[in-house]
Amino acid sequence: MTVTDRYARSKALFAAAQSVIPGGVNSPVRAFRGVGGTPIFFSRGSGSHVEDVDGNSYIDYVLSWGPLLLGHAHPAVLQAIAEQAARGTSFGAPTELETELAELVIALMPGVEQVRFVNSGTEATMSALRLARAYTGREKIVKFSGCYHGHADMLLVQAGSGVATLGLPDSPGVPASTAASTLTVEYNDLDAAAELFRQHGDTIAAVIVEPIAANMGFVLPEPGYLQGLRELTRSHGTLLIMDEVMTGFRTSPGGCQGLWGIDPDITCLGKVIGGGLPVGAYAGKRAIMQTVAPAGPMYQAGTLSGNPLAMAAGLATLRTAFDAPEGETSLFQRAAGRAQTLADGIRSLSEQTGVPLQVGNVGTMFGFYFLKEAGVKVRNYAEAKQWVDAARYAKFFWAMCERGVYLAPSQFEAGFVSAAHDTVDIAVTLTAIREALLAARG
Repeated sequence: MTVTDRYARSKALFAAAQSVIPGGVNSPVRAFRGVGGTPIFFSRGSGSHVEDVDGNSYIDYVLSWGPLLLGHAHPAVLQAIAEQAARGTSFGAPTELETELAELVIALMPGVEQVRFVNSGTEATMSALRLARAYTGREKIVKFSGCYHGHADMLLVQAGSGVATLGLPDSPGVPASTAASTLTVEYNDLDAAAELFRQHGDTIAAVIVEPIAANMGFVLPEPGYLQGLRELTRSHGTLLIMDEVMTGFRTSPGGCQGLWGIDPDITCLGKVIGGGLPVGAYAGKRAIMQTVAPAGPMYQAGTLSGNPLAMAAGLATLRTAFDAPEGETSLFQRAAGRAQTLADGIRSLSEQTGVPLQVGNVGTMFGFYFLKEAGVKVRNYAEAKQWVDAARYAKFFWAMCERGVYLAPSQFEAGFVSAAHDTVDIAVTLTAIREALLAARG
């Protein structure tokens, strides 16, 4: 079979999709602009593997961009969805499942006392910022260049020159007046954040941050950085919002805040808490969350918020991943161990092949950059744009696909390991990476 034939059905489906869907996809990264070529259309998934419409099988490290902590089509999740579907798919009314999942989230996440479920990560961050403004009576927010918090208008902002600038829209359709209340600084630059607060401190409602900058690749916080943001915000009466939509229940049972001892005011969640179904949540301290209607004056609502199918899938996922008899290893711990083995192997292969990579991993998440030069380090988005070799990653990506391993179709996305990945998957993946690194080096 030729390379062209390998994706023939995907190419035909993409051509058809482009006539009825803008760009042929319903989320931009799926268009494969970061790696070139035609998007791969998938037809099924089981455990650690997915199969495309042309019959090609892959070990999957995208896992629906993170939600599938247990892998594809896990029996416990399928059973929970099927049982709830037989009882009803949506009521637009309270169910016991919402309380059960909220109680479980509160038990696991140390910074959370109350939870409001919504339908997506974007809805969670948008609502959290509205809540911060309502609670503080202030208007401005701070975000970090290269950190993605969904597509709400005030978050589609790019950084300007200097220490910080009033935001400029980073997408047509975003009013300048909306973006003007968003201030931006580089991630991992605590001095720049402190300078921003010296200029605007009494007008800033909230700082929103990804504890791991996993939407610009995989950039870990420098030692003391998140703790410094916590101290800075607290001293100015500003709320700290930790966007753990991606890292929540992926880095540890308590997310990054539990792992590193950070105490945010508001936490944004999603992905894993829906077990693969659409879900989001914003959560936090009781005194702050009581501002949300109907307990308080800040209005937010949603017809499908707390959807029983998503609640059932989320409960099944969290219970299955973290519950284990005393003395035994949980499925989460096993997945984290596999991720560590994978990341260590990639580091070793980088040295052996002479291809400079920056590799990071925490819990069940990992990521790596192809670097233009050995010895440089990416700590923020500006450095990512300067030092990352996206063209080499594109070549590597397709070489991995041909070897039956599916990674993110972008250099600027994190990877994920599930409880379904076993030692054979990791070994096969590392063999493929060795071959693909050598191919990308040429």
